[in-house]
Amino acid sequence: MKFIKKSPWILHYNASSCNGCDIEILACLTPLYDVERLGMIHTGNPKHADVLLISGCVNTQSVSVVKQLYEQMSEPKVVIAVGACASTGGISKDCYNVIGGVSEAIPVDMYVPGCAARPEAIIDGVVKVLDKIK
Repeated sequence: MKFIKKSPWILHYNASSCNGCDIEILACLTPLYDVERLGMIHTGNPKHADVLLISGCVNTQSVSVVKQLYEQMSEPKVVIAVGACASTGGISKDCYNVIGGVSEAIPVDMYVPGCAARPEAIIDGVVKVLDKIK
């Protein structure tokens, strides 16, 4: 597990959000926050990912994709719900097609609060959850 702790590969998926949290997740890759200096690498392939960052609430159309991404990741894997929508369904939780937060579809290891979640909080959430799974 030490190899993951030193260099986690992160996959980001937007279940259905306003893109506020997505902008903050992408800000983590900019030179200001530079998550790569901490060994974190952004990947587009779930088979390479150790951490799944999900933003937005899960709806009836995205639930199958969320489950499929989770199943394609190899063990050990970590799921982080970023923002209020991913945590509880947020402002859209009463919509007819929203099933709720990410935990309604797959197990979640860490919740990063906020609307939109700050890049510092996102990075802190990734670091803390990696410490949890030694």
